[in-house]
Amino acid sequence: MTDRGVLYAAAFLRALATGLMGVLLGIYLAKRGFAAGEIGLVIGAGLTGAALSTLIVTFLGDRLGRRRALIVLGLLGAAGGVALILTESVLAASVVAFIGMVNGMGRDRGAALVLEQAILPATTGDAGRTRAFAWYNVLQDIGHALGGALAATPTALRAGFAVDELAAFHVAVGVYAALLLAGSLLYVFLTPASEAPAARDAVRLSPQSRRIIARISLLFALDSLAGGFLGTALLSYFFYERFGAGEAVIAGLFFLARGLNALSHLGAAWLAARIGLVNTMVYTHIPSSLLLMTVPFAPGFAVAAALFLLREALVEMDVPTRQSYVMAMVRPEERTFASGVTHLVRMAGWAVAPFAAGFLMQGLALGAPLYIGGAMKIAYDLALYRAFRHLKPPEERAR
Repeated sequence: MTDRGVLYAAAFLRALATGLMGVLLGIYLAKRGFAAGEIGLVIGAGLTGAALSTLIVTFLGDRLGRRRALIVLGLLGAAGGVALILTESVLAASVVAFIGMVNGMGRDRGAALVLEQAILPATTGDAGRTRAFAWYNVLQDIGHALGGALAATPTALRAGFAVDELAAFHVAVGVYAALLLAGSLLYVFLTPASEAPAARDAVRLSPQSRRIIARISLLFALDSLAGGFLGTALLSYFFYERFGAGEAVIAGLFFLARGLNALSHLGAAWLAARIGLVNTMVYTHIPSSLLLMTVPFAPGFAVAAALFLLREALVEMDVPTRQSYVMAMVRPEERTFASGVTHLVRMAGWAVAPFAAGFLMQGLALGAPLYIGGAMKIAYDLALYRAFRHLKPPEERAR
């Protein structure tokens, strides 16, 4: 298996786990008697752990070895899933979520992503880079979709085998842990070519790279803070509380959503080849935010689901284009650091926002995070377009 094949397969398995946990985490914690504010605390703790791991691999990932770091991250995630089954208090669940980097976003946004995205550009040339990232994200979103479908496991177990409700949820969390373990074992097959060139110089950025990373990281911080209000666990909880939808129905909704995400990545690669990476990011992202802000006004679940799915057909088109753009604008030996820094600021925002979102849902309005997150994302898109519309990657300069 080639390095790209290993990355694709491992990312797919991790996405299955992430899609499953993203849909179930909020509902699972609610079934265990946690209030909305407490659910936000646990989700935030998991994302805080993911942010810390991202910080570590940003500065030490190349030195420790990319393959070794990926294996350790997978093992810790699997252990966190097992430990989450055994915890009962809010404090214990938060600690476990932190150490196991439990991801309630519903999308893969952890430290493993940093290392994989640093490796991936070396498996292709400039002309094929965005396409390689597009397929990487397609496989992830197929995994997210199937993982969302796996979230119907508790319902299936209760209906088909008369399993106790909490035990059925424990089986689903166990599946999450097993998927992460299987993904970590795949990294054993990475070749030495996956390691960083000139790792000792990886954090010595050129002045141009330093300026680009600093500017784009500030903008990504705003986008990620907005995204933290809109994680899958919180959105699932919103549909559960606002419309009374059960976990099987919500699992089906997110299965369709991730399928649309996957198709949109291929559309993003096609569109970026014609109008550019930055334009593709902005022109698709703003409409998706406007659609999301209309969801709380829906008179029923069917209308809300339709608006949400329209949003999901657009919202992820900026992901492969953003990843490709960042990797294109720095030197090969700077890629782990650039990927790490940009992901770190995103993880920080995702980690902070759920703490506030949970309490806003409990004390202000159930739809408050959707309004706040959507408005902040629109502000990010406008600022990104103003700052980077004239700064082109190599393939666009060549055209």
